[in-house]
Amino acid sequence: MSQKAYITTPIYYVNDVPHIGHAYTTIIADTMARYYRLKGYETFFLTGTDEHGQKIEEAAKARNKTPQAYADEISGKFRALWDSFEISYDKFIRTTDAEHKAGVQKAFEVMFANGDIYKGEYEGHYCVSCETFFTDTQLVDEDKCPDCGKLTRLVKEESYFFKLSKYQEDLIKWYNNDEKCVLPKGKKNEVISFVKQGLRDLSITRTSFDWGIKLPASMNDSKHVMYVWLDALLNYVTALGYGNDEKNMHFWPATVQLVGKDILRFHAIYWPAFLMSLGLALPKHVAAHGWWTRNGEKMSKSKGNVVNPKEVADAYGLENFRYFMLREVPFGQDGDFSQKALMDRINSDLGNELGNLLNRIIGMSGKYSEGVVTSKDVETFHATELKAVDEILNNVEAYLQEMQTNRYLEELWKTLSIANQAITVHEPWVKIKEGKTDQALALVALVSNILARVSILLHPIMPKTTTTIARALGFEITTAAYDRFVLRKDFLDTFTIEKVPPLFPRIEEELMAQPTPPALEATPTPVKNAKKEHKAESIITIDQFFETSLKIGTILEASVVEGSDRLLKLTVDVGENEPRQIVAGIREHYTPESLINTQVCVVANLKPATIKGLLSQGMLLAAKDKEGLCLIRPEKPRANGASVG
Repeated sequence: MSQKAYITTPIYYVNDVPHIGHAYTTIIADTMARYYRLKGYETFFLTGTDEHGQKIEEAAKARNKTPQAYADEISGKFRALWDSFEISYDKFIRTTDAEHKAGVQKAFEVMFANGDIYKGEYEGHYCVSCETFFTDTQLVDEDKCPDCGKLTRLVKEESYFFKLSKYQEDLIKWYNNDEKCVLPKGKKNEVISFVKQGLRDLSITRTSFDWGIKLPASMNDSKHVMYVWLDALLNYVTALGYGNDEKNMHFWPATVQLVGKDILRFHAIYWPAFLMSLGLALPKHVAAHGWWTRNGEKMSKSKGNVVNPKEVADAYGLENFRYFMLREVPFGQDGDFSQKALMDRINSDLGNELGNLLNRIIGMSGKYSEGVVTSKDVETFHATELKAVDEILNNVEAYLQEMQTNRYLEELWKTLSIANQAITVHEPWVKIKEGKTDQALALVALVSNILARVSILLHPIMPKTTTTIARALGFEITTAAYDRFVLRKDFLDTFTIEKVPPLFPRIEEELMAQPTPPALEATPTPVKNAKKEHKAESIITIDQFFETSLKIGTILEASVVEGSDRLLKLTVDVGENEPRQIVAGIREHYTPESLINTQVCVVANLKPATIKGLLSQGMLLAAKDKEGLCLIRPEKPRANGASVG
């Protein structure tokens, strides 16, 4: 029996067109599906759109369209984008599909029969934008949504409830017994903390609007439609045929369910509780990624800085874009998109390190052996390099299986560094002059074999690029090639290298127009006494001082930034919904271990910046003199988020 893999994206809500966040999730999922297919797994990859709910009904009405027509339009845009990106999904589900509706109604009947659904009355605050209910204690300023900040609506209506509270202890056991059920670990800890505060039963039907799935006929209660999150979450099993033709249910449980951090609660609490009620296995991994900013700023339509993924792919190349997205940011953390960062990745990582390596062996083999490459002497002359490559590649796949795509790529690139360094050290052009042709050709073969193994493991991320590399090296990327060259560590057969044009032409200037910034204020006219004027500007008023937001925060996590002697990456709780990531140049003065669970003073309204490819959302206050640097700390412990000043 073959091994199976089931990969899902969230189904995207059809309230707006696809943006870079949607593309990020889908590219990761596509990478995972391609990876498992490469390994020979029977793989099913699901994506689609979520099309019901009050927000969709109201959006359609505002555009003088029916909800179905509006959903058709936006869903079509998602599908068209994924098709243009050659996303390798096996099914594109829509929650308006008849098979999905039937499966959801079947699930409702099963949960009701199991005693997990009861009828009552709901009264509370509802955010239409987030399609979420909130308690009084969760609201901001008495009536605002804690997630999006918009006004909630006070709802009072008859409702069916799901006994979420019944599954609180079972959920805790799942989290405790399965170390990797929620990834990354920091997000799992947030989920556990939320559940331990106590779960309330969940309202799962509405009567105040019609755009949703009706209750099953057996309930004899047609005025109710199902809560959009019950409807949406069940897509992961209805897509496999649950409640209908269940021929694909053998793919369940899911291998990886990818979500954005804003919907982790639904997928790591509600969803497993629904599955427990249905008697179905729980997913192996629910993996939550962070959000994207642009040039250090939150994206918004009003700023005109929302990143259109199609525009980026068209300008810089789809596969370059895929590489950038997966390399630029550690999974689970927020990332920042800038054209400069993308160009750096293309020119440096892809052009200088990968593409140039292929160009070098094409050139050398052409000069030394008329393009013929043979692996017969590789082990004789390059056992040291082969051992170093093996040590890296023996462990690299674990990073991808745990969604650490940036680490996966970093490790692959270490093997390219070994190959480039080998050329520098062994100088094959000198070996040729000395008559040591066998050693020069062995060096070319070493690099060819490293490139072959890297191209196979890079294939899920850059399938077209790696196909070109493999063709140049005389083989085809298949499961058999993965088994032979990656698992068994065989060498390439003798082949004649194929000349290919440079894979990554250097990009010297930005290829997309920058978003239009807000109008700048007029520049003041210079004064004659510039020195005196400068002194005056260095004095600020008390009001100006209070424009700086200084807050107390607790450092939850700390680690070194690879490739830097100065930087530490910190996760700091400043009393907000989400901890902040701050990159600080204090490694010379503090170890990561000494900082965990200590308090610091944070400049909280500083414009975010990208440092070494990491988003930094604030700055720590510190004092520095000839004795060194020390952090400014509260004299006594204070609540996270407490103001300084």
